Amino acid sequence: MKQLVFNENDGGRAAYFEAQGVGDCVTRAVAIATGMDYKQVYDTITKLVGYTPRNGVKHSHTKKVMNHFGGRWIPLMKIGTGCKHHLCADEIPMHGRIICNVSKHVTAVIDGVLNDTYDCSRDGSRCVYGYWYFGESVYQIQETFHAREIERSQNNKN
Repeated sequence: MKQLVFNENDGGRAAYFEAQGVGDCVTRAVAIATGMDYKQVYDTITKLVGYTPRNGVKHSHTKKVMNHFGGRWIPLMKIGTGCKHHLCADEIPMHGRIICNVSKHVTAVIDGVLNDTYDCSRDGSRCVYGYWYFGESVYQIQETFHAREIERSQNNKN
């Protein structure tokens, strides 16, 4: 299991707010993945969901937020299948801009580099339920990713 490179990144929050350790992962991840200004993302999310995202965005609202900013959902798990993909270099797309949905958190990965305020990968063992892709054709990223999955599966058989 190859770990992701980690880059400490608050998405621009420090330019507007002094508080540390807030639950703003959705705002932060969107700002990082889209390259948008943190405060602009923060204000837009507030209008979309009807409350401040400072202490988190309800799980039921996260999809609405991601869709608004142009994210395309790619599921990596189904109910009852167990975890098949982890937050590590061998199991998620290594190019492009994605926001991974992990347990009680979302985090931005840009070209294989984990961008967050802390390394949330749990040494590559954290389960990824799916991700939102931002940017180039989602079909292109899926084809590349699934080709790598097939190759990995074949290598494990040998």
